[in-house]
Amino acid sequence: MAKIEVGTKVAYSVQFLRSIGCYSGGMAFARGVVTGFKVLSPGCTLAEVEWDREMPPRVNVANLARVGLNRQFSNVD
Repeated sequence: MAKIEVGTKVAYSVQFLRSIGCYSGGMAFARGVVTGFKVLSPGCTLAEVEWDREMPPRVNVANLARVGLNRQFSNVD
């Protein structure tokens, strides 16, 4: 899994969205940039995300995925 750091472009992960039955709507299409982190416990870190729409500003890092260029389908090295 790719590491999420400050400045990383993110979205809710497909696995998380499926687990809560969210297949469409704002949450499925939200994109944001990580601006910071808050560690709640050794196994739970919240990412502070600046979203492109109205979404909760803090999200469990485990529920996020990186977004961007998909190298599998591009000619960019």
